[in-house]
Amino acid sequence: MMHKYYKTVWISDIHLGSKDCKADYLLTFLNQTTIGTLYLVGDIVDMWAMSKQFRWPESHNQVLHKILSLSESGCKVIYLPGNHDAPFQQYDGMAFGHIDVKREDIHTTIDGRKLLVLHGDQFDEEVCFGKFHAWIGDKGYDLLLFVNRWYNRFRTWKGLPYRSLAGYLKKHIKGANKAISRYRAACCNRAKKLQLDGVVCGHIHFPEISNENGIAYHNDGDWIESCSALVENEKGNIDLVYFAHSSGDCIKSKQIQLEKIPNKKAA
Repeated sequence: MMHKYYKTVWISDIHLGSKDCKADYLLTFLNQTTIGTLYLVGDIVDMWAMSKQFRWPESHNQVLHKILSLSESGCKVIYLPGNHDAPFQQYDGMAFGHIDVKREDIHTTIDGRKLLVLHGDQFDEEVCFGKFHAWIGDKGYDLLLFVNRWYNRFRTWKGLPYRSLAGYLKKHIKGANKAISRYRAACCNRAKKLQLDGVVCGHIHFPEISNENGIAYHNDGDWIESCSALVENEKGNIDLVYFAHSSGDCIKSKQIQLEKIPNKKAA
C-alpha cells in the first residue's frame, strides 16, 4: 500500500449516516495518507438522512474516529459545516478539542495564493430557481442515487469496478450543467469580491478544477458518487485525486493543471 504525504487535503460531502456514503473507501484513503492540514468542507454528517432513518454503521464510526485521531496527532483539522450538518454552523469561530469550526476560511498555499474555502450552500438561493425546483431537484437526486446504487451492484456482480453513473449523467443533463455553471460563477464572484486568487468548495458533488475569469475554481467532489479529494503538495500545486475503486488500496490522480494565478498582493 503506497503511503503519500500532502500539505493540505480538502474533503467534503461525506454524508456519514446516509446509505450511499462510501465510508470504507474514505477510510482507506485516510489510512494511506499523511496530512498537514485537513479541511472538512461541509456535509460531513448527514443529519437530514438520519432524521428520516437513523443509520450509523461501524465504518462510519471508524471514519469519525480517524478524523479525531488525526486532529490529536499533529494534523490541523478545520471543519466548515454545510447544509446537511447545519446545526454546527452556530459554533462558527469555536473549537471542539483540536478541531476548529468555521463557516468560511482563507487558505494560503505554499506559493502564496489565497483561496476562499467554504461549503457552498451559501449560494443556494442564487443558483436555484425557487423552493419548488429545489424540492424537485432533491427528489430527482434521490432517484439518481438509487439508480447509481443498483447500477454498481450489477457491475460488482459482473466483476467490474465502481463507476459513478450519477456523475456521468450530470455531465450530460442540460439543466444540471446550467446549475453547475451558475454555482461555479457564484463561488468565484465571492472570491473575486474578496480580492482572493481562488475558491475551494464542495456541495454540488461535482469535482472540478477550472479557471473562471482569472479566478481558480476548485471543487473537491464528494464521497457519495465521485470519492474524490483536493490535495496540495509541497510545491503548492493543487490536484484532484480519486479513490481507485478497482484496486481498493491506491489513489489515482486526475492530471489537471492550471496556470499559476499571480498573487494579487504581490503584484
